[in-house]
Amino acid sequence: MKINLVHFYTLLSVALVVSDAVTPEVYWKLVLPDSPMPTIVKDLLYPTGMRVHATHKEKPGYTKVQPETLKTACTDTGSEDQFINNMNGTMYFLENDLLQGTEMKLNFGKNKNQKLSFIPRKVSDSIPFSSNKLPHIYNEFSVTPDSIEAKIIKQTIDECEKKDIQGEDTTCVTSLESMVDFGIARLGKNVKAITTEVKTKKDTSLQIYKVEGAKKVNSNEFVICHKKNYAYAVFYCHKSVDIRVYMVSLVGVDGTKVNGVAVCSTDTGKWNPNHLAFQVLNVKPATVPICNFLSEDHVTWVPY
Repeated sequence: MKINLVHFYTLLSVALVVSDAVTPEVYWKLVLPDSPMPTIVKDLLYPTGMRVHATHKEKPGYTKVQPETLKTACTDTGSEDQFINNMNGTMYFLENDLLQGTEMKLNFGKNKNQKLSFIPRKVSDSIPFSSNKLPHIYNEFSVTPDSIEAKIIKQTIDECEKKDIQGEDTTCVTSLESMVDFGIARLGKNVKAITTEVKTKKDTSLQIYKVEGAKKVNSNEFVICHKKNYAYAVFYCHKSVDIRVYMVSLVGVDGTKVNGVAVCSTDTGKWNPNHLAFQVLNVKPATVPICNFLSEDHVTWVPY
């Protein structure tokens, strides 16, 4: 399903030729001069065809590193199929598994919505992003209301409009500039972005990875942004305080090296007692931190 590219690129051209236009990359350098831009963010800066990917048609798989947050997963009770699939790969693990030499079965394969690019804020601000503007949005991207693409757009907007859970500070950002602003507003001007980086040009498969080392990130506050499925790059961002974050070096049996971001939730007392993580790890709520790796399409903001 092709987006209305003629209209899109007209908007893009207008935004970039105005005298005060600042590209997302320039904005980053101006606001965060001492913070390197992660590779995954650089890869999302330029249009790549603007397609909505119907990834929800595929059968869910828990054998690869999931892009979901621990927070939004806390109501998931876990089906029998999910439990069995998790035995084939590591979705959740314990904090003490981050010791050197620990082996985990993981898949750091790229998500199919990862190629959807950021658009400049001037463009994103001109396009509605609201459930009461869905007809306008469908028309903007030449999407028919009863199509799979329309359902994906609606689902993402609905998720973004949900009320904050337990008072957590959340938002969905529709541009890189907005993401930067959200991180700074919650953590201060001295912030940096960290991401999981897979050091290979080929698509990796499910395999055994060995932990070579893990270093705790020295902060008690974080903003984590998770890529959503949409017509362009949209991220669900939330400020988290009841977590610990680690940078973990791993190497796969095929030689693939990964610098992974691991997030450990330290407050699981409010999770559903039947949460999949408790079943997989055979632990009870509020007893031990529960961790998972963030995939490449997550951006974690850290104060320094």
